[in-house]
Amino acid sequence: MNRKLLVLPALLGALAPVVTGCGSSGGGSGGGKPIVVGSTDSIELNKDNPAPLDPAAEYDADTWQVFYNTFQELLAYPRGSTTPSPDAAKECHYADSSGLVYQCTLRSGMEFSNGHPMTSQDVKFSVERVISLKATAGPSSLLSDVKSVETPSASVVVFHLKAADATFPAKLATPAAAIVDHQVYSATKTLTGWRVVGSGPYVLNSYSQDKQAVFTKNPHYKGIYKINNSAVTMKLYGDSNKMEDALKSGQLDVMTRELAPDQIQALQDNPPSGVKLTQVAGGESRYLFLNTKDGSLKNLAVRQAIAQLIDRQEITRDIYKRTDVPLYSIVPQGTTAHVNSFFDKYGDPSTSKARSILQKAGFTDKVPLTINFRRDLGGTAYKAEAQMIAKQLDASGLFDVKTEAEQWNVFLQAAAAGKYQVFAVDWLPDFPDPDNYVAPFLDKETFIPLPYQNKEIQDTILPETRQEAARSATADAFERAQQIVADDVPMIPLWQGNQYIVSRSDITGVEWAQSSTGTTQFWELGRGASE
Repeated sequence: MNRKLLVLPALLGALAPVVTGCGSSGGGSGGGKPIVVGSTDSIELNKDNPAPLDPAAEYDADTWQVFYNTFQELLAYPRGSTTPSPDAAKECHYADSSGLVYQCTLRSGMEFSNGHPMTSQDVKFSVERVISLKATAGPSSLLSDVKSVETPSASVVVFHLKAADATFPAKLATPAAAIVDHQVYSATKTLTGWRVVGSGPYVLNSYSQDKQAVFTKNPHYKGIYKINNSAVTMKLYGDSNKMEDALKSGQLDVMTRELAPDQIQALQDNPPSGVKLTQVAGGESRYLFLNTKDGSLKNLAVRQAIAQLIDRQEITRDIYKRTDVPLYSIVPQGTTAHVNSFFDKYGDPSTSKARSILQKAGFTDKVPLTINFRRDLGGTAYKAEAQMIAKQLDASGLFDVKTEAEQWNVFLQAAAAGKYQVFAVDWLPDFPDPDNYVAPFLDKETFIPLPYQNKEIQDTILPETRQEAARSATADAFERAQQIVADDVPMIPLWQGNQYIVSRSDITGVEWAQSSTGTTQFWELGRGASE
């Protein structure tokens, strides 16, 4: 998934947004003309990705943007909160002291956007479907602790877990647990095409690839969110500069991901009249992953030498124009348990130290490597970043590096199949907890299957921390996990970034519209008086 400040709030989401330019922060109304939102998101329907809008099959920021606005989960996050609250459910709780049974009761009169009633059968069907389909690019790893699901009545659903998991309510608040209509979706295959049937705030009326998506307010929605507009049209751009031109000319009301670093810098320094830039904290982190079963990368010395050479300061200064900050751990700053484990071990970049590491391991020739990255979209700088890392490694005289780009779904499938030596992914959290920066990559079931396995993380750290209801009590264990990763180097943290959203001055609710997961919450956007 694609999904910051030098000091972020603990567990994210509590920092007041920073606004540059002019604008109103008052509330909007649910009526009026559609809010037009620009984005460089790219969701492709093709033979490699036939079901781009099925929540059982997709696990990335672009699709989850659609899912959060059209599907509903049992739990959701109220404005400004880092604790999930009932949404499709009216109440949820752990049903026994073991932490192995979690029970939810649905709100009465729940319906899908097509008018079909929603019952506990749909919840059970949805969760079991994600687990059984286990799609390559899907979110089944988030539900891997579910042992079974029961429905003692039409309104009550009971989850039996394989092991106690204090993060389970947070997982139920993600699109991994999006509730789908069992009369529409199949239990054995994904729903192909652009159709979406959910119970969230909006109905997806149409999706035209690389052009636009049209969302209208769902008349059947019952949940915790106040919807401040009647419709949202999302315009899709392959070039963030063209998106900015559309905003300045009045064709757009809002523009979101991805903005190029130089755009953000210019909007901060000299915002156009009637336009405001809002900066909010988020948990986006970017990592390099190293295939520990591939050629020379099997050797720990090679991986440690790479870690010794990466210059994050140069990357964030020259490529990202200081809109991102260097990251020295897999758990970002501002999240419980963060420590600068990579800086503590490797310090500043050093060719002499890297050479010594390799020489002690018997390496005398340059080590050939290929770095793969997702093809650039809109304002992303993946190519420039990969070329910068290759330049840093090559400049040491110790490596000979090539870079290659690929479209997202092909890239993700190849990474999951272990076809790459080194690849880069940016990660937006599913929920604000250190577990979600460790488990998706290092647990037994992961977002991207990695050849690296660590029994201490898998058998001790993750199971034991999930038994802790007080998440601050997990700090020592997660600090240990970060130290293990710095020692073994299956992945290298690069940077963490802020989130930015740009809007015209008559658009309200912008400061609340960007979630810590990197998605735009359309319901927060309204239309008020311009200044």
